[in-house]
Amino acid sequence: MESGINIVGFACSYCAYKASEMAGSLRLKYPEGVVIVQVPCSSRVDPALIIKTLFEGADAVFVAGCHPGDCHFIKGNYYTRRRIYALKEMLDAFSMKGRLKLFWISASEARRFVEKVQEMYSQIKKEKDEG
Repeated sequence: MESGINIVGFACSYCAYKASEMAGSLRLKYPEGVVIVQVPCSSRVDPALIIKTLFEGADAVFVAGCHPGDCHFIKGNYYTRRRIYALKEMLDAFSMKGRLKLFWISASEARRFVEKVQEMYSQIKKEKDEG
């Protein structure tokens, strides 16, 4: 990897992962070092997995799911929102709050997906460059 920045993204298979696939079809590029992990629903991402991912070398983690109200499992993204909020509060105690993001992306929002990933990448790169 050129910049040495590793970002792991957990993407809902019904919306965010489809958006990432569409981004590939449209030849939209996001930075190297971003790894997308397909999950059945954003609510299935265990906070312990996010912590483990961060402590085992990822510079940042994002969870991307369907827009609230559009979840294929009805309330999955509402659970996700609560979990991520609580996890961010915990990570704030370690000054790591900015290393976790939550995005709502529909399957047709390939450009938004790429913009969110690039925005996160730029933020992490800036923080890493500043020391």
